[in-house]
Amino acid sequence: MEHRIIVAGIGPGNPAYMIPEARHAIDQARCLVGGQRALAQYARKDGASQRCCAITRDIEGVLTFIENGLADSDVVVMVSGDPGYYSLLDALRRRFSVSSLQVIPGISSFQLAFARLALPWHGASLLSFHGRVPDDQALTYGKGRLLGLLTDHVHTSQTIAADLLTRGWPPDTFFAICSRLSYDDESVRVRTLQEAATCAPVGSCVIVVRG
Repeated sequence: MEHRIIVAGIGPGNPAYMIPEARHAIDQARCLVGGQRALAQYARKDGASQRCCAITRDIEGVLTFIENGLADSDVVVMVSGDPGYYSLLDALRRRFSVSSLQVIPGISSFQLAFARLALPWHGASLLSFHGRVPDDQALTYGKGRLLGLLTDHVHTSQTIAADLLTRGWPPDTFFAICSRLSYDDESVRVRTLQEAATCAPVGSCVIVVRG
């Protein structure tokens, strides 16, 4: 039987938010791929009968490791959040056949942010400022528009709030800053757009904006 690549979503960070199927696949993995933090958390401590590869900027090297690993066993690839949103899944689909991929979904930081706010997210525009900038149309103001935004250390709560103000979003727009979701030091702060533009910046978080 042909070996598979099992892409396991590991959720927002806290193991309590990982679905059991993903945890089972990781625990049984003979060949495990993931970020440094994920490997430190989930790889077998004694390293017995398990080969590991950290995901780095050398994506080609990671894909080659996966390709070689498939000769002997399934390869489990851990990705944060849900695999369907800006993860290694795109690169895997370009390199390997879709029939060789098994994807186990995970709880995304978007899902958890909207849950913390008790806010339905059907109809929300989900956008990423993580190493990229959404196009102008995606950020256009509209009454009742709902945005979920991923941020990084360059595009922060402060810079994004300031940008939305210049695009005509009202100063009293609902603006929630959700950081460290699922961890003990989780923070969910609700501001107006004007307040967020003048408060200390928060990066690497989820922002929810409601017009």
